[in-house]
Amino acid sequence: QVQLVESGGGLVQAGGSLRLSCAASGRTFSLYAVGWFRQAPGKEREFVGAIGWSGDTEYADSVKGRFAIGRDNTKEIVYLQMNVLEAEDTAVYYCAVRRRIGRTQGDFDSWGQGTQVTVSS
Repeated sequence: QVQLVESGGGLVQAGGSLRLSCAASGRTFSLYAVGWFRQAPGKEREFVGAIGWSGDTEYADSVKGRFAIGRDNTKEIVYLQMNVLEAEDTAVYYCAVRRRIGRTQGDFDSWGQGTQVTVSS
Protein backbone atom coordinates (compact mmCIF):
# COMPACT_ATOMS: atom_id res chain seq x y z
CA GLN A 1 0.00 0.00 0.00
CA VAL A 2 1.33 3.43 -0.96
CA GLN A 3 0.60 6.48 1.16
CA LEU A 4 0.77 9.90 -0.47
CA VAL A 5 1.10 13.31 1.18
CA GLU A 6 0.77 16.57 -0.73
CA SER A 7 2.45 19.82 0.29
CA GLY A 8 3.41 23.20 -1.13
CA GLY A 9 0.04 24.83 -1.48
CA GLY A 10 -0.60 28.43 -0.54
CA LEU A 11 -1.74 31.85 -1.66
CA VAL A 12 -0.23 33.34 -4.80
CA GLN A 13 -1.06 36.23 -7.09
CA ALA A 14 -2.28 35.64 -10.61
CA GLY A 15 0.66 35.16 -12.94
CA GLY A 16 2.77 33.66 -10.20
CA SER A 17 4.11 30.15 -9.66
CA LEU A 18 3.90 27.38 -7.10
CA ARG A 19 5.41 23.95 -6.87
CA LEU A 20 3.47 21.18 -5.20
CA SER A 21 5.03 18.00 -3.91
CA CYS A 22 3.55 14.55 -3.52
CA ALA A 23 5.64 12.45 -1.16
CA ALA A 24 5.19 8.69 -1.13
CA SER A 25 5.83 6.03 1.43
CA GLY A 26 5.17 2.32 1.38
CA ARG A 27 5.79 0.01 -1.54
CA THR A 28 8.14 0.65 -4.45
CA PHE A 29 7.15 4.08 -5.63
CA SER A 30 9.16 4.09 -8.84
CA LEU A 31 6.87 1.42 -10.34
CA TYR A 32 3.77 3.59 -10.14
CA ALA A 33 2.24 6.19 -12.38
CA VAL A 34 0.98 9.16 -10.36
CA GLY A 35 -1.68 11.66 -11.22
CA TRP A 36 -2.70 15.10 -10.04
CA PHE A 37 -6.32 16.19 -9.68
CA ARG A 38 -7.93 19.34 -8.35
CA GLN A 39 -11.29 20.23 -6.91
CA ALA A 40 -12.64 23.75 -6.78
CA PRO A 41 -15.54 24.70 -4.48
CA GLY A 42 -18.82 23.43 -5.85
CA LYS A 43 -17.16 21.56 -8.70
CA GLU A 44 -16.22 17.97 -9.37
CA ARG A 45 -12.68 16.76 -8.96
CA GLU A 46 -10.91 17.05 -12.29
CA PHE A 47 -7.82 15.55 -13.84
CA VAL A 48 -4.81 17.87 -14.08
CA GLY A 49 -2.04 15.60 -15.32
CA ALA A 50 -0.08 12.43 -14.73
CA ILE A 51 3.41 11.02 -14.97
CA GLY A 52 4.29 7.44 -15.78
CA TRP A 53 6.93 5.34 -14.09
CA SER A 54 9.33 6.17 -16.94
CA GLY A 55 8.66 9.91 -16.80
CA ASP A 56 6.20 10.28 -19.67
CA THR A 57 3.61 12.96 -18.93
CA GLU A 58 0.13 14.00 -20.01
CA TYR A 59 -1.93 17.07 -19.13
CA ALA A 60 -5.43 18.42 -19.23
CA ASP A 61 -5.92 21.02 -21.94
CA SER A 62 -6.65 23.68 -19.32
CA VAL A 63 -3.12 23.48 -17.88
CA LYS A 64 -1.05 22.35 -20.86
CA GLY A 65 1.89 24.67 -21.38
CA ARG A 66 1.59 26.16 -17.87
CA PHE A 67 1.96 23.14 -15.59
CA ALA A 68 4.69 20.51 -15.59
CA ILE A 69 4.97 17.23 -13.69
CA GLY A 70 8.25 15.65 -12.71
CA ARG A 71 9.38 12.92 -10.39
CA ASP A 72 12.40 12.02 -8.33
CA ASN A 73 12.23 8.31 -7.64
CA THR A 74 15.25 8.40 -5.32
CA LYS A 75 13.33 10.77 -3.05
CA GLU A 76 9.96 9.18 -3.81
CA ILE A 77 8.44 12.53 -4.73
CA VAL A 78 6.32 13.70 -7.63
CA TYR A 79 6.20 17.42 -8.34
CA LEU A 80 3.60 19.66 -9.94
CA GLN A 81 5.17 22.89 -11.14
CA MET A 82 2.46 25.45 -11.77
CA ASN A 83 3.30 28.62 -13.71
CA VAL A 84 1.27 31.58 -14.95
CA LEU A 85 -1.40 30.78 -12.39
CA GLU A 86 -4.92 32.03 -12.92
CA ALA A 87 -7.79 32.59 -10.50
CA GLU A 88 -9.47 29.59 -12.13
CA ASP A 89 -6.63 27.37 -10.83
CA THR A 90 -7.84 27.92 -7.25
CA ALA A 91 -8.66 24.49 -5.84
CA VAL A 92 -7.55 21.73 -3.52
CA TYR A 93 -4.93 19.70 -5.34
CA TYR A 94 -4.61 15.95 -4.84
CA CYS A 95 -2.19 13.31 -5.99
CA ALA A 96 -3.06 9.66 -6.42
CA VAL A 97 -1.67 6.40 -7.80
CA ARG A 98 -2.85 5.40 -11.24
CA ARG A 99 -4.22 1.85 -11.41
CA ARG A 100 -5.38 1.81 -15.04
CA ILE A 101 -5.33 3.98 -18.13
CA GLY A 102 -7.83 6.80 -17.87
CA ARG A 103 -8.41 10.25 -16.47
CA THR A 104 -11.30 9.66 -14.12
CA GLN A 105 -11.14 9.34 -10.34
CA GLY A 106 -11.97 5.65 -10.63
CA ASP A 107 -8.70 5.04 -12.47
CA PHE A 108 -6.73 6.20 -9.42
CA ASP A 109 -6.52 5.31 -5.75
CA SER A 110 -4.35 5.87 -2.64
CA TRP A 111 -5.35 9.53 -2.60
CA GLY A 112 -3.49 12.06 -0.52
CA GLN A 113 -5.29 14.49 1.76
CA GLY A 114 -4.91 17.44 -0.63
CA THR A 115 -3.27 20.85 -0.44
CA GLN A 116 -5.05 24.17 -0.98
CA VAL A 117 -3.96 26.50 -3.76
CA THR A 118 -5.50 29.96 -3.86
CA VAL A 119 -4.77 32.35 -6.70
CA SER A 120 -5.75 35.96 -6.12
CA SER A 121 -6.64 38.08 -9.11
